[in-house]
Amino acid sequence: MPKRADYPDDILRMAASLYYGDNLGQVEVANLVRVSQTKISRLLAAARERGIVRISVERYNPRHEALEQQLRAKFRLPAAAVIKAARHADRDAARQTVGHFGAPWIASLLPNPGIVALGGGRSVAEVVRRFRRSDARRLTVVQAMGSIDSNISPVDALELGRTLVNLWGGEFLTLSTPAFVPDRKTRDTFLASGQIRSVWQRLRRADAAVVGVGPLDQSVYSDRGVLTPADVEQLRGAGAVGEICGRFFDAHGAECPSPWRNRAISIELDLLRRIPQVIGVAAGADRAPAVAAALRGGLLKALLIDEDGAQALVSGAIAPP
Repeated sequence: MPKRADYPDDILRMAASLYYGDNLGQVEVANLVRVSQTKISRLLAAARERGIVRISVERYNPRHEALEQQLRAKFRLPAAAVIKAARHADRDAARQTVGHFGAPWIASLLPNPGIVALGGGRSVAEVVRRFRRSDARRLTVVQAMGSIDSNISPVDALELGRTLVNLWGGEFLTLSTPAFVPDRKTRDTFLASGQIRSVWQRLRRADAAVVGVGPLDQSVYSDRGVLTPADVEQLRGAGAVGEICGRFFDAHGAECPSPWRNRAISIELDLLRRIPQVIGVAAGADRAPAVAAALRGGLLKALLIDEDGAQALVSGAIAPP
């Protein structure tokens, strides 16, 4: 049998017509074309390579545009993308779907060139991993929060920043600090260092930010053991309903007066509000109260979320600002 490059076009047309047009199985096609069954897949591949077979797929719209409109109206939100997930998708699948279909949308909102503050977390990670090289921006990426613990995870802002600049190029400024330190004095010592001051100067000049929005009881800080159940209850008692970059906020989007506020090394919520384009990423209906609080507090200018989360936000159970 000739090599793939030597297959006559007419043989390829015959095999493709029988297989795709007449819906014959590969055994039947092989009998009619007079080749072995193992060669049929090669013929069909060659037919696609030469353009004899052109596969046309009806365009899939992954976004729920009606829900997007409702979100923008209810929360006076400049931009929103609601991603449809498969029925009965679990949280991981929903998060991956949001990242896959939402990454190009987020890329389109980023400056080119510009400075981007980058948070961490599982939802942000799914977006960053799915950025396409063809959507490259000329960015200075700034780590917006310290590392959660000494065991650096692939979803930490430090790793996500490296991933982004490896894909698109540009400059990456790291904090090289813990997300939380033992006390205010230790925090102030870190913030007084020249390296950290230079990072903070860039954060103050950021054109955009990409951050995750999480509920208090399912925070990555709880999952990683940074927050104990007693800490979570203390924060809940202070009114906390959600978290962005290690900053815990109440139902109005104001930072809670807890000891953690003075121990965090991450972008302050007041600074986040001043950034022209802040894109929040979330997946899951249980994220809705935290996302709604962030929207009420003016912490987000754009939102990427899954359909279940959006449905929960526009329902009567979530009050508008």
